[in-house]
Amino acid sequence: MPASISLSGKTAVVTGASSGIGRAIAERLGAAGAHVVLSGRSSAPMEASAKKIEAAGGSAKVVPMDVRDIPALQSLVADALADKGRLDIMVNNAGLSYPGAIADAEPEHWRDMLEVNVLALLVGCQAAIRAMRECKAEGHIVNISSIAALRRDSGVYGATKHAVNCITNTLRQELEDDTIRMVNIMPGAIATNFARNFDPAFLKGLGAMAGVTDFEPVQGEKMPDEILEKIQPLMQQVLSTPEDVAEAVAYAVSAPINVNVSEVVVRPGKSMDFSI
Repeated sequence: MPASISLSGKTAVVTGASSGIGRAIAERLGAAGAHVVLSGRSSAPMEASAKKIEAAGGSAKVVPMDVRDIPALQSLVADALADKGRLDIMVNNAGLSYPGAIADAEPEHWRDMLEVNVLALLVGCQAAIRAMRECKAEGHIVNISSIAALRRDSGVYGATKHAVNCITNTLRQELEDDTIRMVNIMPGAIATNFARNFDPAFLKGLGAMAGVTDFEPVQGEKMPDEILEKIQPLMQQVLSTPEDVAEAVAYAVSAPINVNVSEVVVRPGKSMDFSI
């Protein structure tokens, strides 16, 4: 993606922007000149990203929230429109995964995945459509799915991403007469803290590959940044970066409205036996 891409004058909302893919997307759109509204549960990393965007000459706003709060999510989009008079880009990135056998899983984990990965995405799409119609934007709604949606046996998480693909494709048909484009991004294996819910033995193996032998992962807790930073250079052929996904998003939303970049799969150079 050329560094000269310009999104000047556009307003973007990014959910799940406090880490990983969402944070990289927010920073990439901000670097291209968009006013970015960062939403997520952890304020500190989003504030750091906002400062980075502003230091590069852009503008940003941080809104701490949980996307499971439907009125708050609706207000997030409505406020973005009210602040700048427009909404051009909506990135529904917030997501979570609890891998494991269905027979042994916690039903509350299923509820969490359905509420974040599916319900919140639906609410975000609907709110963005209404805002974009109100300001007559030539807009893009970007839904972050997963290559898990390409498999028939990818568990409950995969089922939520199958739902994302179905929702995105349905909305694409609904919006054919609008100047709003639906974009479905399906990342493969990415080095992010999304992996914090993986089996601790697997995570410990990643730490060992990074040369950190005293790493004792706890399922549900974030992996230390220093481990993530060390893993990526060692595994660059099998793990893409959040920045790779951010470039795909920037490419899609920079396309003219007469071009529909409907789906992008972002994979590393080689395949692993898991997907996130």
